[in-house]
Amino acid sequence: MHNLLCLLFEQQNKVKNANVLKDLNHCCISDAFMSLPPQNIEELLERCALIAGLTLGQLAEQWQVQLPANLQREKGTVGQLLELVLGASSGSKAEPDFPHLGVELKTLPVDSFGKPLESTYVCVAPLTDVAGLRWKDSWVCRKLSRVLFVPVLAERGIPLAERQIGTAFLWSPDPQQQALLQQDWEELMELIVLGGIDRIKGAHGKVLQLRPKAANSKALTAAIGADGQPIQTLPRGFYLKASFTASLLARQFGD
Repeated sequence: MHNLLCLLFEQQNKVKNANVLKDLNHCCISDAFMSLPPQNIEELLERCALIAGLTLGQLAEQWQVQLPANLQREKGTVGQLLELVLGASSGSKAEPDFPHLGVELKTLPVDSFGKPLESTYVCVAPLTDVAGLRWKDSWVCRKLSRVLFVPVLAERGIPLAERQIGTAFLWSPDPQQQALLQQDWEELMELIVLGGIDRIKGAHGKVLQLRPKAANSKALTAAIGADGQPIQTLPRGFYLKASFTASLLARQFGD
């Protein structure tokens, strides 16, 4: 997988000295972007190419963003920084991060071998009033119709500010991937409808999984119990399995 890592972070080799990068290029990046939404896919990818190889600390300095010491309490920091830098405009609205382009932004933390370090969060899972919901109308399907993946070298031993941004790529599911996603989603939603929410484990699904998604154990939400009765449970979220995103990286970069 070392060849994959080189491809993911090939942009950083174009600049051999961090000070040269800061003086000649980095200083004008924020002025060029101005935090405005990109007008088209080409402009979005151009922005991604400009920041590939930079560290999170360099981006945070230019945009005057204070990075936390770690991500234990602020896991969304990296995604929020990249949204700001690349000009995502959806905010907290129920629409893609770049609504006018139909593109969702997902950071992809990888290790020194180019392997994803964790599953990738997609969206919150609905746990009530879901009978009759179809895959093509689901938020998961819409979120994953067109995704901009931005790899970040993010091993735990690397301080947050020193973590580097890799080569971003656009992905849309091909027919086979779409079928796998739909099958997993339908099986998981059937369990939710039939009151089996507490029986769903992370191992369920080939490419898509359902996991608790809550700040703490007291953040409960309504769901359907085993006998059809209303219950309170932890919120759940849909995630792409790390093995699936690893296959996307391998396919994209030819490893």
